[in-house]
Amino acid sequence: MNLMRRLVGLCAFLLLAVAASAADGDWPHWRGPSDDGMARGDAPLHWSDQEHIAWEATVPGHGNSSPVVWGDRIFVTTAVPTAEGGGRGLVEHKFEVLCYDRKTGKLLWEKVARVATPHQPAHPQYGSFASNSPITDGKYVFAFFGSRGLFCYTMAGDLVWQKDFTALRMFMNFGEGAWTALDGEKLVVVLDQESESFLIALDKSTGRELWRTPRQGNTNWSGPYITVVNGHKQVIVSATREVCGYDLETGKPVWSAKGLGQNTIPAPVAADGMVFVMSGYRNPNLMAIKLGREGDLTGTDAIVWQNQRGNSYTPSPVLHDGKYYMLTDTGMLSCLDAKTGKPYYQQERLPKPYSFKSSPVGANGKLYLASENDDVIVVRMGEKFEVLATNTLKDQMFIGTPAIVDGEIYLRGQNTLFCIR
Repeated sequence: MNLMRRLVGLCAFLLLAVAASAADGDWPHWRGPSDDGMARGDAPLHWSDQEHIAWEATVPGHGNSSPVVWGDRIFVTTAVPTAEGGGRGLVEHKFEVLCYDRKTGKLLWEKVARVATPHQPAHPQYGSFASNSPITDGKYVFAFFGSRGLFCYTMAGDLVWQKDFTALRMFMNFGEGAWTALDGEKLVVVLDQESESFLIALDKSTGRELWRTPRQGNTNWSGPYITVVNGHKQVIVSATREVCGYDLETGKPVWSAKGLGQNTIPAPVAADGMVFVMSGYRNPNLMAIKLGREGDLTGTDAIVWQNQRGNSYTPSPVLHDGKYYMLTDTGMLSCLDAKTGKPYYQQERLPKPYSFKSSPVGANGKLYLASENDDVIVVRMGEKFEVLATNTLKDQMFIGTPAIVDGEIYLRGQNTLFCIR
């Protein structure tokens, strides 16, 4: 009997190992497989309108969410006005989830999650009503349309459950755009606004609310980030009033730290016992916070270092090999030593003026910067700044962050999804 139990246990372990290995080629979250902006494997260095475009797929409507990838499927979200000429205004929209074949770009299924008028306007230049990126675990795909609801689908496109939220009141009517986080059986959602704000954990299979933690009301576009601290998982939320760490199991606040400026957008990222949080608008600041303590950490030596130069306003950072890469909206790139904050280089300008909302993505020593101005610039990762390539797709504006899987880049323009192979 003991031998049989050991064999069963070994089989279960091997199955889990195979599943984990199979997931190495996926891009389940817009921040990549490790939530740090890094891909596994390589990616193309050169392409153009005439070369290395394996396929192009039309994406209806308008959405600035990033694509996610699992197996042979790509998922994106969009919002399509129901009346011709509806555009991005407060008119009725179809909130949609689309699934494409990875190898061919063929549309496999298209589901209308909801038909409704958005609760509030979006940013007139950069906003969309489908800015929250989806997330998947290979069994379900979760499409989050902010206050217009959270929807869980099977990989085949069957609706499993949905959860509705009340209207949010966002600062300056700039719209919504926070992402969700997934860990085990828990799906974590943050809804920060100018009034009642909260962080919740849901059972991913049923949508049942597991816990809800109130937060101080303040608009925030940065989503939850999950990491392990002293053997326990924490949810970290970066925000203007304070950065907070919560216990994943209970939602109980563990620590907090004030110090970021207004309009927090970039994603937190953690490594080597520290979490890095950043703001780049009014009173910009970047804080490296030592994890493992409790209570109010403001002004303590838990704040290991800070930086106010060259911070990103919108793009999230890439953290790799002890180096923290950040890109300003105006196209200046910096690389800092993650342990000390000392710059290897700071505010280096790219070959020509650019604007950025998309976040950098790293792959095999190369950093990919998808601009609003037709180009994707490739920079060498490391201590010295070096531009390796500039790749142009004419008449394209990239807001969503690229996904890199198995040596292929999936790049979402305003109405087109590209596969670069």
